[in-house]
Amino acid sequence: MHIRVRLSALAVPMVSSTLFLGLHLDATSAQVVRIEVHPIQTMTLTDHQFLTGARDGKPTIIAGELRLPRSGSDRLPAVVLVHGSGGLGAHHERWSQELNGIGIATFLIDGFTGRGLQTVSEDQAQLGRLAMVFDVYRALALLAAHPRLDPARIAILGGSRGGSVALRASMRRFQRAYAPEGLEFAAYLSFYGGCNLTYIGDTDVSDKPIRLFHGTADDYVPVAPCRAYVERLRSAGRDVRLAEYPDAWHQFDNPSRSTTPTRNPRATTNRRCTLKEEPMGQIINADTRQPFTQADPCVERGPHLAYNPAAHAAAIQAVKDLLRATFRLN
Repeated sequence: MHIRVRLSALAVPMVSSTLFLGLHLDATSAQVVRIEVHPIQTMTLTDHQFLTGARDGKPTIIAGELRLPRSGSDRLPAVVLVHGSGGLGAHHERWSQELNGIGIATFLIDGFTGRGLQTVSEDQAQLGRLAMVFDVYRALALLAAHPRLDPARIAILGGSRGGSVALRASMRRFQRAYAPEGLEFAAYLSFYGGCNLTYIGDTDVSDKPIRLFHGTADDYVPVAPCRAYVERLRSAGRDVRLAEYPDAWHQFDNPSRSTTPTRNPRATTNRRCTLKEEPMGQIINADTRQPFTQADPCVERGPHLAYNPAAHAAAIQAVKDLLRATFRLN
């Protein structure tokens, strides 16, 4: 199901990012009673290692910041927030505030610093696209054991590379290989993540809600492949929906961006690539039938990014509505 969001109906004023930040936060959004920084024992896997079920990746320690919105002894729902190619930024802080404001704990995972990375925007080959799927499974295991969190009410939300992580973490094949036994995320929320790589078995996904959020103007990670993937998932009977936001660009939920589309001349994009997993964990370029690399002609530079306050507000409301229902919040 594709949902075309009519932003004009929201009557959201086009104000500056700074002012807009104060307009839609819940009254309690600034309240965080406890912050904990947790190390995560993980490993760095290449895509080939991940796809073949290997467990001999480089041992790695990354970290995540847990924010608890209220004190007490009751078990809280939580959302793992997963960053994209640029690392943690203002939009992750905003999402944390919004979710804390309705009583949901947040876990902001940093998959880069422990690996000596700050950004992979200019060279995506620095870290395999699936490495952070393993990370979020480790984060799920850690959070499920926390005395203040409800292991049955932990969801995942990511954007761009992190959106792809949130989406692919729903695949049963990957869960069987790497997820903690008896645990899975309660919902999978993917913001402008890539869908142009077809994995073996990628319609065998979780029965939990899978939601995609995408701007129609996105030229970094175009929406069209996600439309096609969602149709395949729905044909397989999965609980999946795609919300499309007209005239919204990549990172439409990032209030630190200008509302005017700004070109990033050095960032790479696979927007013209059609990729496919072959047996034995090999990712090929479907056009050349050769193993894909970031040097392929389909890889380009110079996508645009822009904040869209109306799309952001609509997405915030959609996420809150879904999580309130999924987590059974009052």
